[in-house]
Amino acid sequence: MLGVIPARGGSKGLPKKNILPLCGKPLIGYTIEAAKYAAHVDRVVVSTEDAEIAKISRSFGADVIIRPPALATDTASTMDVVFHALDFIRRTDAPDLLILLQATSPLRTSQDIDAAVDLFHQSECDTVVSVCEPRHPPYWCFTLSGSYLIPLFGKEERTTRRQDLLRVLCPNGAIYIARPEVLRSIGNFFGGRTVPYQMPAERSIDIDTEIDFRLADILMRQRIADSI
Repeated sequence: MLGVIPARGGSKGLPKKNILPLCGKPLIGYTIEAAKYAAHVDRVVVSTEDAEIAKISRSFGADVIIRPPALATDTASTMDVVFHALDFIRRTDAPDLLILLQATSPLRTSQDIDAAVDLFHQSECDTVVSVCEPRHPPYWCFTLSGSYLIPLFGKEERTTRRQDLLRVLCPNGAIYIARPEVLRSIGNFFGGRTVPYQMPAERSIDIDTEIDFRLADILMRQRIADSI
């Protein structure tokens, strides 16, 4: 089973976020280690265009695929990166399962990866995607019309207690699983029968901003302290 970690060098919201030091370790190091310690992952590959990310990834024991600059822009899709990695790997290997792991989810564990793979094998599904419950229900959200707030849903949903609302789950960016041939057929991780692997909020941080990074730092420090 192949673990693929996409990690480009550019990031406008948080520069060089994939290798920022989190509790003394480059951010991407947590995802590489989680993948390498997972019993179900046979090979870990980082896809990047950045020499520094490549060097750090290799130091943590990952193989590196250098992607073309066109796949490292703000408009490049994750699926294009995944298919590029699969095409590259296919020259020497034919993995039966692909596990996409984002470097910005450092609190996801090897146990999460193994449990998600087990769920994949136990379910009648095309894909497994990790999810968590959102902090606020979407039924209470608004959009804008000019400078005015417009509710996305009706008054009934806005005035209903959270526990009485239809349950919703959001992808948390930590784990995506599919067979390569199925992924090529449906084109993404949500095009077929998708089974959710639910994770708690404290392991679902997806780092995109400085606030996300600070929260991840707090939670990681607590995890380290608890393990001592």
